[in-house]
Amino acid sequence: MTEPIIQRSPRSLARIAGVFDFLEGLASGFGQIIIPGMLVVAGNAAATAANILAHGSLFRFSILAALIGIACHVVWIFLFYKLFKPVNRSISLLAAFFGLVAVAIQAFSSLLQAAPLIIMEAGQSFSAFNIEQLQALTFMFLRFSARAFNIYLAFFGIWCVLIGYLIFRSTFMPRILGVLEALAGLCWLTFLWPPLGHYLSSYNQIVAAPGELSLMLWLLVFGVNVERWKEQAAQHSLGL
Repeated sequence: MTEPIIQRSPRSLARIAGVFDFLEGLASGFGQIIIPGMLVVAGNAAATAANILAHGSLFRFSILAALIGIACHVVWIFLFYKLFKPVNRSISLLAAFFGLVAVAIQAFSSLLQAAPLIIMEAGQSFSAFNIEQLQALTFMFLRFSARAFNIYLAFFGIWCVLIGYLIFRSTFMPRILGVLEALAGLCWLTFLWPPLGHYLSSYNQIVAAPGELSLMLWLLVFGVNVERWKEQAAQHSLGL
């Protein structure tokens, strides 16, 4: 129980990565997509503000869930770096860099998400603004949060493409997982131009789901082939 994560076997690392991948998807899904989608009324600042005030506890939970998801995201990005460093250290490091940039943007998006609740519950602190202005201000922060989340998806897409390449080049996981993960990354990359990403959103989710889910399930159930991982790690250490 006290053994550091980084000293565990490759299969254990893979399964732990799968657990944190699942937790991140669950927490971030509720915190930044499902609950906000229940409360935000498109194009209606007054109704959105009223929903946030009426469901303050639920909105706070969404922020907490988003932050938990971010913490889980950092862990599994680190674990993926450790797992795929034997394949190609430079690309694995590059993937970790883009992953951490994505997480930083994701964190910024979740902080912007907290602003509307602060504004609407501030009372006299915002007495210089009338109620319509406060509602417009809360709606503006929510739109900024959504824009930041789109940018996060684009950087996350780069991470997926790089990890997909590493899986394909590895000898310890099925290549099809790498192809599906890279395809998922290409879907998220459409958010480099948000209008295109939103236009293709439903198609993106259908195409990306097999890659994201199959990778997570494979890590949870099978992990990696330890012998092949060790062989590739030995070749990497010898510079082969």
